[in-house]
Amino acid sequence: MKSTGEVRFSHASGGPTRGSEPSVDVRQTGTSLRISETFTSRQGEGKLTGVESFFVRTSGCNLRCWFCDTPYASWNPEGDRHSIDQIIDAIERSGLRHVVLTGGEPLLPGGIVELCQRIRNIGLHITIETAGTIDRELPCNLMSISPKLATSTPDSIEHPRWAGLHATRRMPIDVMRRLIDRAEEFQVKFVIGSPTDYDECVDIIERLQIASSDVWIMPQGTTNEAMDAASNWLAPWCERQGYQYCDRMQIRWYGNRRGT
Repeated sequence: MKSTGEVRFSHASGGPTRGSEPSVDVRQTGTSLRISETFTSRQGEGKLTGVESFFVRTSGCNLRCWFCDTPYASWNPEGDRHSIDQIIDAIERSGLRHVVLTGGEPLLPGGIVELCQRIRNIGLHITIETAGTIDRELPCNLMSISPKLATSTPDSIEHPRWAGLHATRRMPIDVMRRLIDRAEEFQVKFVIGSPTDYDECVDIIERLQIASSDVWIMPQGTTNEAMDAASNWLAPWCERQGYQYCDRMQIRWYGNRRGT
């Protein structure tokens, strides 16, 4: 796939194609990206939990999870456009060795390819946090894929258009598999809302043909109380399955707020 220009998402397959309808018109060139926020924090999820990192949150998403905790980068995307030079300058001024590209959906803008190449050129570690619905060839140290389960789909009465688009885009297994195959290292993270999600989660893991040790499970919820309640039934299931259980530690440390 080209790293610049207009990208369209097929209603039939959910994968990136050109010239199909309905579509999301991205038109983000390789010279700038729309950024909702940048900040320094500790990684709160997955293999690198606790590692101090510089986060670059792109604005815009091709999905619409009803429980999205960053609506300012998806449902109501905001933020100014920043040149790649400006982003690299902010990364270098942070003095940190780990950079996390997140969203929204960081693989949506074409400029992400050039940004990753520039970050690699200055010798920093790159984590990409993606839903795994867009296939781009780019340098990445840790590809962190978070497949969206069927229960993430927004209400079809309140949001009929987005419910349909979300449902058809959310699970392109072939795209996820290609991202995994090209990655230096990867992890697959799931947000589980109830035991009714178990079967779909296991099915996706089997279809991706990944080891249980590469799977990280997190409870849905944005408060310590909600995560405590979920851990009572979710943590034992993870232990039986051989998955890694992980709270969303940024909420434990800082609360559910921006810039963390």
